[in-house]
Amino acid sequence: MAPRKKTEEKASANEAADMVLHYLRKQNRPYSAIDVSANLHNKVTKAAAAKILKDLHEQKQIEGRAAGKQIVYHALQNAAEACTTDQLAALDTQITDLRTQTSSLQTSAKTLRTTLSSLNSTLSTADLIANVHALESEEAAILARLDGLKKGKAKKVTETERQAVEKEWKKCGSVCKRREKIAAEMWKMIADFAVDGEAREELRERFDLDG
Repeated sequence: MAPRKKTEEKASANEAADMVLHYLRKQNRPYSAIDVSANLHNKVTKAAAAKILKDLHEQKQIEGRAAGKQIVYHALQNAAEACTTDQLAALDTQITDLRTQTSSLQTSAKTLRTTLSSLNSTLSTADLIANVHALESEEAAILARLDGLKKGKAKKVTETERQAVEKEWKKCGSVCKRREKIAAEMWKMIADFAVDGEAREELRERFDLDG
């Protein structure tokens, strides 16, 4: 069985009048009887709120104005609390200054966001430290190897290894020369079919025979 909705305790007539008047003075903005009743969580019924507002208006404790088909009421404004012309001018100046500061702060915030984004896209401090350590280790290994070479600890190339390298070099050179000869013969056959010198140069660049 669903729980019963809690019934709001209704205020007495005097309490309701005081409650409505206090609410209007505290909020300092216009409300209709329906709004007042709803905002007071129905502690004052709509009918009671309408009568209280009408009575307070007739007693000149609040102001009331027609707004469409209903009347809205608001607390009386204290003329002594109204701003003078100089005070209004000072407020306008303050507003202008605050808007300028806001614009400046927004620009600064945009710059800081850009800087933060740039920093986030770079290596973190931990990554930088790790990279430094890796480079230091690599440097130490290279220096140790260099020190060994200076002290004559380098492995010497044997005669057999040297001859093997030279043999491989000659073999590669021979293959290179044969390929150059083949390329030259092919180019001669292709050039014979070219219409003019410009066409031959264009073909030569396409086949990149000079490279």
